[in-house]
Amino acid sequence: MDTTDADNSDVNEIYSVDEKDYLLFVNQHEPQLKFNNIPELFWKCLCLKLKNQIFDAGNTFSMFYVENDESEDDNGTLQTKVIVSTDFIDITDGNHIYLIDHAWTFKANEAKHHLREVSGLLERMSKLVNVPLESENAIEEVYNRIWKFNQTYSCSALSNIEDQLPVWYVMDEFGSAIQHSDCPNFRVVPFLHIPEGIAYSVLFPIKTVKRNDDVTRDYVESITDDLERKARLIPWKEISLRNIPFTQTEPAEEYFSSGRRNESLPNLSALIPKDTNGTVPDTKPLKVFSQYSFINENLTSSKFSVVTDEKDADILWLTSHFKQYKEFSEEFPAKFINQFPFESVITIKDLLAIICRRKTDNFSGFNSRFESQPNWLPTTFNLTTELTKFVSYFQHRQDENLNNHWICKPWNLARGMDTFITDNLDCIIRLSSSGPKIAQKYIENPVLFHRDGIGSVKFDVRYVILLKSVDPLEVYVYKNFFLRFANKPFALSDFDDYEKHFTVMNYTETATLHRLLCSDFIREYNIQYPEKKWHEVEPKILTMFGEVFESATSKNPPCGIGKNPQSRALYAADLMLSKKENGEVEPKLLEINWMPDCQRACEYYPDFYNDIFELLFLDEEKDVFHKVA
Repeated sequence: MDTTDADNSDVNEIYSVDEKDYLLFVNQHEPQLKFNNIPELFWKCLCLKLKNQIFDAGNTFSMFYVENDESEDDNGTLQTKVIVSTDFIDITDGNHIYLIDHAWTFKANEAKHHLREVSGLLERMSKLVNVPLESENAIEEVYNRIWKFNQTYSCSALSNIEDQLPVWYVMDEFGSAIQHSDCPNFRVVPFLHIPEGIAYSVLFPIKTVKRNDDVTRDYVESITDDLERKARLIPWKEISLRNIPFTQTEPAEEYFSSGRRNESLPNLSALIPKDTNGTVPDTKPLKVFSQYSFINENLTSSKFSVVTDEKDADILWLTSHFKQYKEFSEEFPAKFINQFPFESVITIKDLLAIICRRKTDNFSGFNSRFESQPNWLPTTFNLTTELTKFVSYFQHRQDENLNNHWICKPWNLARGMDTFITDNLDCIIRLSSSGPKIAQKYIENPVLFHRDGIGSVKFDVRYVILLKSVDPLEVYVYKNFFLRFANKPFALSDFDDYEKHFTVMNYTETATLHRLLCSDFIREYNIQYPEKKWHEVEPKILTMFGEVFESATSKNPPCGIGKNPQSRALYAADLMLSKKENGEVEPKLLEINWMPDCQRACEYYPDFYNDIFELLFLDEEKDVFHKVA
């Protein structure tokens, strides 16, 4: 731990902060200071210490190992603690705020790579978490234990979504030694020093303390519910939640709209009557305003014309979320829009799981102790609202020696961003603190596809789904589906190996994208699986899609997709195939995507958008579609 020779009480006598510098510091950092509830009493001293890089905690605190029979926790990690070594720390003394350096900063999916490649890091971290460096699996052991030590923050002010992803960090040995208490006497919070672009942690008292008092902080200080606190403290305490029922219930209506942007419903009486087919009878080409370049480039049907001013358009195809359906229906009653009210119930992952579970006899979600329903939905828990249920379910599966690998995903991100696969409960609990996530049972027995020169790899299937109407329900599936393949043979190991366990290679610069038309895939699939050919599998997929949309429209907004004669929509559904013990193949729905990338569809099938627009807006059904509802 770095220290200065100065006693903390004399810091302000040795160093000084110009008033202009302090005002600039406050101007740059006030939102952070207030968000982290750092009392204004400490602001000037914090400014001074950051400016002069004063790491003087060693003058006020001492750190040592606990020397008793309980010197190791249940996972073998040596216990260290910090005590007050000065006579007295007065909570009203603004000098008692301390900088803590960060020993390691990383994105979670980079952690093992850092441990392998960054010089000296594995050695330092192995000492911190008490893993012998000579251990054969040192990297894996350090990675599994690091979740007891790491913290997280994100920079939501950044414009690039990838830059906003959670950043994890491990404090230096001093910061990592501060122990938990439900009644702490200090707080530790992250702080980004903007002029440097460097994050630190800051330590400050919330109680007056005296010499030899333990320095403690609350590891889960924002959590007040007793059961949730127990769940979130599991990385540091051995706690069983097996007595908690893990059956799932549908949340109240308020959940579907809480924390989400309000949207209005259309004024149905304001709409211009359409003919019996639901279209506006007109012999002229329908004018299309689109914010999506591939529509503008590939919509070539003479029945439509692309315009550059949305005021002139009959059809608006927007790539930004639309919410003002009431206003739109009253101001533009003859226009179409490419979105439905409250379609987020299928495009946001936590809501999708809820509406899918409606396809059960009761909403418990389980037809036996460990098998969730419906069969085509992987067991899914919301780690914000169902964490205790998830922990109970995880611990019960653990007791039965069942596979316990889970994939943790943010509610509303795509392309595999901030997504992790693990069977480490500590890791899952800690990941849930970095933003809203679901935990979905990882498919450990996927149907694989043999690639020449590589072996049997994971693959997923993407279908384009068209929602033409909610009442009556009209749903179509584009027959030409799309394939995505992993680049390495599948095995239940090396879960940080992206090209082994993930299939989305479009956005990874170093990965090879394997392309295969669905017709070629079907031919090869039937050779590889002659006992369960594609014509036996696909009907299950189409039935699944029909059930999803039946569930999604079975309740009124905000619990379901809203009726709107002006609305038409295109989604992409991603699924995998799972092989049951009896050899049966069943689809597993992974997610439904809003505003999917259709570049590949246009390249493979030049009439892609012509066919879709003629179906959605002119009611011209063609043999390239399955009607599933």
